[in-house]
Amino acid sequence: MTEKSIEEEIKIKAQQARKLARYMSSTEDLVENQIIKAQQEGKFDNLPGAGKPLKLEENPFEPADMRLAFKILKDNDFAPRWIELGKEIDADLERFWAEVDYFRRYTLMMMDLPSDSPAFKRYEHKKDNFYYECRLNLEKISKKILDYNLHCPTYTVGRSNLVIEEEMAKVIAIIERASKPKTL
Repeated sequence: MTEKSIEEEIKIKAQQARKLARYMSSTEDLVENQIIKAQQEGKFDNLPGAGKPLKLEENPFEPADMRLAFKILKDNDFAPRWIELGKEIDADLERFWAEVDYFRRYTLMMMDLPSDSPAFKRYEHKKDNFYYECRLNLEKISKKILDYNLHCPTYTVGRSNLVIEEEMAKVIAIIERASKPKTL
């Protein structure tokens, strides 16, 4: 194909896409106008069940073959595996950032010591271990998120995966910021 024929083909496809977009928006406008007209005519007034609370016991989006299993779990105060995993992930992340904050405060206390003291040298060793443990914890949480996304039904939105290097960079930045000498 020549460059000119490729350009012509692209123009034709773009024009077809524009026509489809116009048609779709006009259809959407048509439906919207019909709904507004029906509201103004009062066709939605006095519908059966109007003003009564919605029955939300059943989820219309859950697969029919899983409905009974979910009901049994709910009746016995259990949740599907992916919901329990989501709660675990939230708790793990909260605990992780609390540990980071705890070590940040520990770092602030250690900055008052002379850098050649034995306690400060122990702190440096603890900091290296802390970073190593942080990486391990982030990897465990990341695996739980992957497990969550695999168990999560397709009709729900999964969780975004952790980029361990980015999270570690945040942790290191927090701790290093706390270890900077304070200037007046």
